[in-house]
Amino acid sequence: MILSCALAASMSATLVACGDDDEPAAPQGPLVTTTSGAVRGNDGTTSQSFLGIPYAAPPVGALRWAPPAAVTAWTGEREAKQFAAHCAQPASPFGVASTSEDCLYLNVYTPKTAGPHPVMVWIHGGAFYLGLGDGYKPDALVAQNTVVVTLNYRLGALGFMSHAALAAEQGGKSGNYGLMDQQAALKWVRDNIAKFGGNKDNVTIFGESAGGFSVNAHLASPGSAGLFHKAIAMSAAYPFSLGQDAPAAAEAKGTKVVDATSCKATPTTACLRALPVASLLQAQMAAWPSGPIPSVDGVVLAKDVKTVFTEQTQAKVPVIQGTTHDEWRLFVAQSELANGPLTAATYLPTMQATLGPIANAAPYYPVPATADGYSVTLGAIGTDAVFACNGRLATKLLTAGGNTVYAYEFNDPSAPQTLPGTLSFKTAAAHTSELQYLFSMGGASTFTPAQKSLSDTMVGYWSRFARTGNPNGGTAPGWTAYVSAQDTFQNLAPTVAPIGTFAADHKCTTIWTPGV
Repeated sequence: MILSCALAASMSATLVACGDDDEPAAPQGPLVTTTSGAVRGNDGTTSQSFLGIPYAAPPVGALRWAPPAAVTAWTGEREAKQFAAHCAQPASPFGVASTSEDCLYLNVYTPKTAGPHPVMVWIHGGAFYLGLGDGYKPDALVAQNTVVVTLNYRLGALGFMSHAALAAEQGGKSGNYGLMDQQAALKWVRDNIAKFGGNKDNVTIFGESAGGFSVNAHLASPGSAGLFHKAIAMSAAYPFSLGQDAPAAAEAKGTKVVDATSCKATPTTACLRALPVASLLQAQMAAWPSGPIPSVDGVVLAKDVKTVFTEQTQAKVPVIQGTTHDEWRLFVAQSELANGPLTAATYLPTMQATLGPIANAAPYYPVPATADGYSVTLGAIGTDAVFACNGRLATKLLTAGGNTVYAYEFNDPSAPQTLPGTLSFKTAAAHTSELQYLFSMGGASTFTPAQKSLSDTMVGYWSRFARTGNPNGGTAPGWTAYVSAQDTFQNLAPTVAPIGTFAADHKCTTIWTPGV
């Protein structure tokens, strides 16, 4: 050893530490002590990140289909420099395939400037059976001096299945474990975020699609009260028309899942908790081919969210609520990539298969004689019936209930396509297309100057809202809080301006929510 050290020193002008008495290199990266132990993160030029921090115990063994349990504290330092495993899900364009149940981790991104900073907690989408917290890099939001937290939560059958056997051991109630995970993450934020420069008394929850409906669910859930102070729900109200199951219906779907497994004959909790994750991922499609929707479980949700909003008993916090102009084109695009472009022969069958009773609205949507006419028309029907008009209804109900709401429609007709593959039509402002304007994602690399300006405007709106409850400020166009009689939305397009034609554009007062 001495000889090799001497040789190394003779070959370099740099002093090389060597020998039995050398001190180990100092650990690199910022160190923060949480309630469970110390974590060492990554140090950047203007920000820091702490990745893969556990906020609940691994939900395995007896904790499968149980409320999240406390993390076992550790001694010494835990490295928080890489993402942890994300929750079990099949492969998709919205997440990487996983069979991991040990997935209840979160990530903290924080500016280096002096705090306390407003905190934004991101809840990812993915129809409650896909997605992951590490798919969203919040550089632009952190640059606005906000602390951003992203998280994983249990998905699919592991996160949302109700079943009589589980209810029997859990006081007659089961399901919504994924929403309980989100509440546990919010409690972790309350107890720890000050150590990362965040203000625990200024927390905004925000999410899109299933993440957006999660936000609405927390507005409606008594168990979430006080854990957040503002809410941003993006493309969030689709269950208003699809519905949320009451306990009996939810348990029936759980039985359908279990009947597709080897536990059909003996559906005990012991058998269910011994099932391989892969078999559950396959079996869950029997009940939820398009993903589950949180049920009325009597624990997280005593009533469905639409009823809570109607009864005006939701949390009275400032809200941003909005949709994209062409939501359903994403799902038309997925169908085309799998089955080819729509034709006169496949248009109605596809509509019926994907939209069910909504297909009865077809006569109100004439198909233009263009090459993309069938795809664009089907996209319009799904957008209006599932997302746009339900989003408007949620906005109206929240406003009537005392919330200050800022309503928007994202409408960049040239937004970069988020799905890989060549299509016969433009996805335009499809479902998820606005996310690349808030987070560092692939599409932003091709932004035009006008799109970059729109991105900057949206980041400013979102971060100022998180700070003050009002998105206005700076040089951004003014955004007026929603007034039901005026029915005005902020049009988030290359030219940002108020619009008063949202209801007419989406047939909200004539077909989908007449009289509202």
